[in-house]
Amino acid sequence: QVQLVESGGGLVQPGGSLRLSCTAKGNIFTLNPVRWYRQAPGKERELVAAIVAATNTYYTDSVKGRFTISIENFKNTFYLQMNSLKREDTAVYYCNAEIIEGPGYGPSLEYWGQGTQVTVSS
Repeated sequence: QVQLVESGGGLVQPGGSLRLSCTAKGNIFTLNPVRWYRQAPGKERELVAAIVAATNTYYTDSVKGRFTISIENFKNTFYLQMNSLKREDTAVYYCNAEIIEGPGYGPSLEYWGQGTQVTVSS
């Protein structure tokens, strides 16, 4: 059974850094595209970053130059490196991916991680 498992959230001071990880577990044939979303209290979930075909990236304007999305396909793991964190980055972060299970004949299905809390506070 396929699942996405997140790790790496926590409490950090403004200006600090965190790296979130998301590992796809199960019989993974393809993992593409992959995305990170976040949801702050009282706000809608928003797309933060995405990577398609391991090279084409997207970032929402508020994180450009501070966050970096990357993927290690051989580990079925992707990351969100977050630098120069601001209080407004506080949210629950969710990883998201479209996955084709092995042996590769089935459809691409969308999966979500369990969410991890990121709190930026002094």
